[in-house]
Amino acid sequence: MSRIGKKPVELPSGVSASVSGQTIEVKGPKGTRNFTATDDVTLTVEDNTVTVTPRGSSKRARQQWGMSRTMVANLVKGVTEGFKKELEIQGVGYRAQMQGNTLKLNLGYSHEVNFDVPQGVTVTAPKQTEIVIEGADQQLVGQVAANIREWRSPEPYKGKGIRYKGEFIFRKEGKKK
Repeated sequence: MSRIGKKPVELPSGVSASVSGQTIEVKGPKGTRNFTATDDVTLTVEDNTVTVTPRGSSKRARQQWGMSRTMVANLVKGVTEGFKKELEIQGVGYRAQMQGNTLKLNLGYSHEVNFDVPQGVTVTAPKQTEIVIEGADQQLVGQVAANIREWRSPEPYKGKGIRYKGEFIFRKEGKKK
């Protein structure tokens, strides 16, 4: 039995869900999101709760049960609160700024890096050394954060680069003289 799958997903006020076949669509103040479940589970909406039940007792059905429930819970969280990733930049001369729909990054290259922000995500730079990524889709927010971090991931000797806020970078000792 899936401990996560057994719990129903509560729909807060202002959020509505509708099921058609294997697709659930959740509408809320931050937008509309949908998820298509596999044929191994059944989705039902009743009394402001969404329940996920497996069809049969096969290993795949039990695997999909917990995963589908988590995906529905993420849809509900995305349309109510949204998801947020924070990045911080460390390094002399490294900075970020927003210009329209483009994030301009100075990362020690001979040129400025221009990162076009995709649809469905908002990127802000409250300080020159901070980047905040927000959106309703957890996967898209994480992917955009990873793509920005990829331009200059933190190095282990001086710690320079773009890192997630609160991320610990294991530091190495330099070469002995």
